[in-house]
Amino acid sequence: MSNELPDSRDQAHADDRFLERIVAEQRMPLTRYAARLLGDADRARDVVQDTFVRFMARPAAEIDDHVVEWLFTVCRNRALDILRKESRMTPLSGESAERIAAAEPRPGQSLEAAEARKIALGLIRRLPANQQEVVRLKFQNGFSYKEIARITDLSVSNVGFLIHTAVASLRREWEARAAQEGASAP
Repeated sequence: MSNELPDSRDQAHADDRFLERIVAEQRMPLTRYAARLLGDADRARDVVQDTFVRFMARPAAEIDDHVVEWLFTVCRNRALDILRKESRMTPLSGESAERIAAAEPRPGQSLEAAEARKIALGLIRRLPANQQEVVRLKFQNGFSYKEIARITDLSVSNVGFLIHTAVASLRREWEARAAQEGASAP
């Protein structure tokens, strides 16, 4: 019988390619998410790094069937811990958060599409913080209502209500903006 203790990392996630793939796929979405919660790109990167450290320390069997959901939950909880520790809520800074992990625009991308995106993000930033969070988790990160509920510790019906209310508000704002621009056109 050996006195050597097994390496917990080997037990947790034996396949380095799996770890590399998860980090490559989720680092940027997690960084954007944390940046929106914290309003600070540097602290967001620290939270994401801590999230991956915790991920690597967990036994794979505990999270294999819900890795991405687990990562977002841990990332969210860590960001909220930081905000609680600081005893203040920082307004979400849209421009700096969008620049953190945004890929360079591909050549030939239309100016109109970029303008529409800018307007949509501006409208999202005007939503209440809880609506912003669920909208971003749903539409930017592709989570289901059930996954969002687990990440945010809300009920599935509350997630649905927040998304419905946010989308209705965004639609009204978008239509009002379009009507205003149409009325001011020559």
